[in-house]
Amino acid sequence: MYYVVYGLLYLVSLLPLRVLYLLSDLVYFIVYHVAGYRKKVVLDNLSIAFPEKTEAERKKIAKKFYRNFTDNFIETIKLLSEGKSFLRKHYVCDTKLFEDLYQQGTTCQVHLGHNFNWEIANLAMAFFTPYTLLTVYMPINNKIIDRLFQKIRSKTGAVLLPATEMRKAMLPWRDRQYLLALVADQNPGVPSKGYWLNFFGRPTPFVTGPEKGARANSAAVVFIHFTKAKRGYYVAHPELATLDPNSLPETQLTQNYIQYLERVIKTNPEMWLWSHRRWKHEWKPEYGKIIA
Repeated sequence: MYYVVYGLLYLVSLLPLRVLYLLSDLVYFIVYHVAGYRKKVVLDNLSIAFPEKTEAERKKIAKKFYRNFTDNFIETIKLLSEGKSFLRKHYVCDTKLFEDLYQQGTTCQVHLGHNFNWEIANLAMAFFTPYTLLTVYMPINNKIIDRLFQKIRSKTGAVLLPATEMRKAMLPWRDRQYLLALVADQNPGVPSKGYWLNFFGRPTPFVTGPEKGARANSAAVVFIHFTKAKRGYYVAHPELATLDPNSLPETQLTQNYIQYLERVIKTNPEMWLWSHRRWKHEWKPEYGKIIA
């Protein structure tokens, strides 16, 4: 069955982007206007993040988000048959920061959010930086879809590390130079074990692994987000967070990341994944103090 699905999607990926975007427009109409996929979650999230905006303004953001959401899906299919020339055309990133860090002999962690289009970025960064790219991913329950995404995400040389076995997966890389990509806006599986900080004014748990890993490996940390120049064309904005995470007080790196994430979301709210329940956990006193 995998090869049937892969073959059909590969044929679809051969279509020009202008044709695929017509399909994306159709999917958007069905997802937003007909099925209303997670619309309540999206609008609830937006009301928490932007209480100062009117309902009409939040709906406008939601519609733009859903268009980016379906484009992200279609563009990911397109990656099945595309290579370096496509990535050079559709993804722009000044990689000097990564080249300088590589020449210094340091390992590096990149902390990003669910910011469109992270799939294109994953393939491009494996091509365009001197590092071996390690990409942490969450395995998908559907084995066919999981295998398909693994094929897409590794096609330019990225090494995939399952988040469910992160400690074991990192063992072969302990003494090697790498660039580790972490989507760091995840909810922790057990909220009591997360860092609790205010995010858009509401207590929110964040995973501790990115900061603890950076400290344990003395890795330089880079924050990055993506903006859309026009449909299908993305620009990456890397920003050095720290050369030495151990020089920062505990939790400060995570606090800095959350401030960065909130800033870039406010600037381009339609580019973030609002369909996941970022505020599904309520803080309880037994979780410990709210850090900031």
